[in-house]
Amino acid sequence: MEKKKIKVLRIINRFNIGGPTYNATFLTKFLSDDFETMLIGGLPEEGEADSLHILDEYGVKPILIEELQRKPNLKSDRRAYKRIKSIIKEFKPDIVHTHAAKAGALGRRAANACNVPVIVHTFHGHVFHSYFGKLKTTIFKKIEQNLAKKSTQIIAISDLQKKELTRDFKICDPAKVTVVQLGFDLLKFQKNVDESRKNTREKFKIQDDEIAIGIIGRLAPIKDHAFFLDVIEQVSKETTKKMKVFIVGDGEERTTIEERIRLIDLNENFNIVMTSWITDVASFNPGMDIICLTSKNEGTPVSLIEAQACNVPVITTDVGGVKDIILPNETGFVVTKGDKKEYTEKLLQLIENDEIRHEMSQKGWEFVREKFHYSRLVGDIEELYRRLLIVHKKK
Repeated sequence: MEKKKIKVLRIINRFNIGGPTYNATFLTKFLSDDFETMLIGGLPEEGEADSLHILDEYGVKPILIEELQRKPNLKSDRRAYKRIKSIIKEFKPDIVHTHAAKAGALGRRAANACNVPVIVHTFHGHVFHSYFGKLKTTIFKKIEQNLAKKSTQIIAISDLQKKELTRDFKICDPAKVTVVQLGFDLLKFQKNVDESRKNTREKFKIQDDEIAIGIIGRLAPIKDHAFFLDVIEQVSKETTKKMKVFIVGDGEERTTIEERIRLIDLNENFNIVMTSWITDVASFNPGMDIICLTSKNEGTPVSLIEAQACNVPVITTDVGGVKDIILPNETGFVVTKGDKKEYTEKLLQLIENDEIRHEMSQKGWEFVREKFHYSRLVGDIEELYRRLLIVHKKK
């Protein structure tokens, strides 16, 4: 008699470029044959690039729910909730696992209403600071506290995030939170690194004596490109090196950033390029000499892991789980959030010192290749699923 498979319904906010899409894709594709997984999710917002090519690459076919949108909307939220409930009743999952806020809100409510045995939610980030005003933030905290009561287990993607969820914002008891770091298919970032560097620098006309700096992510207030451009402006006054700066991504802040670039006071050796989204980051990254992140709030920034996987040193504000995904002062620098002086000093240090950049680049791949491979992620999640099902059966 064939062994009954454990059914997992995985629900993600939307298929946009970022860690959640990779996480959901690998957990759908690579769980062992003991599991049967169905993946559902929404489409990106306007200005975001969709990431369906990632799912295509791994042969994962999701169910798309157009009603599942990031921004609160009573009408579309109600339709999405009903659709999710209908899928749950038909699929009859043993586990519903939601990823990110909107999927977590609608998916956990639906799973609870349908008496799904095990309900798991992953916080890929949170909105408990730097996003909204005090009243709106308080409302979101209350919602998440209520949803936590409907959850069998909550997954944080870093130790810091667990501390924030349990101690700082009191979303739930620490016993209910398991830390499982993200995992990626990083081997592709080491393929043909030298050739990719040559091709990228030729494509973007980066001269041999130019230092290329990249910042990769949504053009949104939370990413704080204004801070980044302030730093670049100051750096340009303090170095004689030739620089080419790449702003990779798109989003609601594009016009504001373009206007700021037109007004920025740079010396003649500096050039800023806006590329929009680049889907083949594994080919683009090796052409960079430094990759930056200036966010006010993050979960686990994928761009920093991918940069190290391509032997590129990083510099980042101290937000979210960044100290879990880089080796401070060894694969990159971590700077106090909002401290332009410190960020400028550290970036100048990387720009001016070829030896430091080289040393950091050599350590990056060694650090990330085992810690953030998807096989480790899959193993951790399978173990958690089995444990939670055993506990449920004992009740």
